[in-house]
Amino acid sequence: MTARTPTLLTMAVAALAGVVPHAASATAAARCSAPGPGYYAFELVTTRNVPGTGLAKGTVEVSFSPASPFAVSLAADGSYAYELSVALDRTRTPAHGTLVAWVTTPDLASVERLGPLDEDQRVSGRVTWNKFLVVITLESSDDPKAERWRGPVAFRGMSRSGMMHTMVGHGAFQQENCAAYGY
Repeated sequence: MTARTPTLLTMAVAALAGVVPHAASATAAARCSAPGPGYYAFELVTTRNVPGTGLAKGTVEVSFSPASPFAVSLAADGSYAYELSVALDRTRTPAHGTLVAWVTTPDLASVERLGPLDEDQRVSGRVTWNKFLVVITLESSDDPKAERWRGPVAFRGMSRSGMMHTMVGHGAFQQENCAAYGY
């Protein structure tokens, strides 16, 4: 007779009772509690419009400000304030120009500059929008006063909350054109 693998419901009930019914359950519980990328992290996708970015991978880690004594950080207007950590891997530093990270609302109406990526292809910043896009562009120069990007988009990614939207305001068979927002 072979041992049956416990179902998820069995494991949940056993976990609530404080009992581990099977060695495989302990292994599964250990896997579930193993550290990994945060829930709010999301992927940056290359557009392949910039040389040296075709095989690159990027991520954005989203967290609340550690300076807050509370579980969340708030902006002056009462909206959540998120800390962003942008990182690229397997990308070549451009021969000409600078990779600059931007954050924008999904409709591209508001844009804020996070800053240029450092020599390790990293940059950090802050955003106070619930739904947002992160865009990395190749700019001919690093202008800290720039209000919008001018160069080609090298990477783009959408916040987890930005991926959720309703079909309110659309016809029964009409979907929102998410490709217009980066996907």
